[in-house]
Amino acid sequence: MPTFIIGNWKMQLSVGGSVALAKEIVRLWSAQGAQHPDVQAVVCPTHLALDEVASVVRGTSVALGAQDVFWEEKGAYTGEISPLMLKDLGCEYCLVGHSERRQFLGETDAMVAKKVTALLKAGINPVVCVGETREERDAGKRDAVVIGQVRVALKDVRPVGKQRLVVAYEPRWAIGAGTPVSPDDAASMHFLIRETLLEMMPKDVVERQCGIVYGGSVDAKNIASFLAKAEIHGGLIGGASLKAPDFVRMAETAVEVKRA
Repeated sequence: MPTFIIGNWKMQLSVGGSVALAKEIVRLWSAQGAQHPDVQAVVCPTHLALDEVASVVRGTSVALGAQDVFWEEKGAYTGEISPLMLKDLGCEYCLVGHSERRQFLGETDAMVAKKVTALLKAGINPVVCVGETREERDAGKRDAVVIGQVRVALKDVRPVGKQRLVVAYEPRWAIGAGTPVSPDDAASMHFLIRETLLEMMPKDVVERQCGIVYGGSVDAKNIASFLAKAEIHGGLIGGASLKAPDFVRMAETAVEVKRA
């Protein structure tokens, strides 16, 4: 299982800006990435930019991801994007259940579960976001909330073949706040997530096909401290992924940690 460096560009860039950023990331990272397949860089532009960014990253060591998906293959679902459409564009990964969608758009664990199933059926690797609010953490409910999200989202799910399943632990209160949890805190949650996955899937599937990454105010300055923890298999990066040198530096840090 590689270390994942996943850039979530959210609704921050125009199509032109997304293409320019993708070109710079490919220029800075593609050759290095080819030499280090144990570090997987993934960029997730808006749906509007997927086609053009796909043309930039195709054939490089940078993988294309989407920020969301609908769970049906086609039909009268105005404004939605199906897994087959993403697959046709060349998407290898897709975020589901991001905290901002849960907060602003009412996304539920049950909806996330349907999206995960649909993505795996289409041959796309899901990046399943889970995490507690500040209120839930302060009430001592961190573990129960996050493990509950994992159990619902991944019930009866199992990646097959070379498919990968990534769980992203992102404490909702840490996103965009500039204050991540401590690496030890994140590692303890990742350990619990892995133990839950082991209860739900065969051990060989968890070890070979499941990764657990951390998201929440991760940047080039602090990512090494997270990647140094064996339980943390990469980062889901928001604002810090919008500058190509910073994003690539995080991928390079992952290489350095792997070598250590």
